[in-house]
Amino acid sequence: MRRSLVVLAGVAALTATGCWEQIDGGKWFPQMKRQIAVQAFEETMPPEHPQGFTPPEGTLPVSWAGVPDLQSLGMAGQDALPNPFPATLSSLKRGEELFGRYCSTCHGPEGKGDGPVAGPPFGTGPFGLVLPIGGPSSLARVLTDGHIYTTISLGRGRMPNYSRIGPEDRWNVVNYLRELNGGRP
Repeated sequence: MRRSLVVLAGVAALTATGCWEQIDGGKWFPQMKRQIAVQAFEETMPPEHPQGFTPPEGTLPVSWAGVPDLQSLGMAGQDALPNPFPATLSSLKRGEELFGRYCSTCHGPEGKGDGPVAGPPFGTGPFGLVLPIGGPSSLARVLTDGHIYTTISLGRGRMPNYSRIGPEDRWNVVNYLRELNGGRP
């Protein structure tokens, strides 16, 4: 008898909690699935302020900082984008740092498409997930700087976009990738 009462009390407590949440509108026992969440790298607006929001003088959103709208350029316009940053030593060092952080996990440290993410079962090459962008079979050798830049910015195929990397740093990665392939074509 006592065991039945304990089981009954446990079932009542579990169902009452669920009912309470439904009755109370989720205020007492909020569930994680119903909370407001900001996704990683999501663009957000500043919180509303009673006097309004004025950004500090001289600041602009990244999308307005003289960066062209890459989507509207089309493929021909994207391929024709000139690289505005010369391949200086500081540019190459910064590009190497960013390549190691963002690109080498898939493309490998030398860009051969053999990064840890590209290993079996995914493979490399034209039928695998990761194309080589360095070494003798490099796809980057036949692509323009603008094409590589927009691929980093917008993503292509299975490659996600890396628009969270600043525009100048994306050009630094392009410069490093050229250096990785023996210089400019």
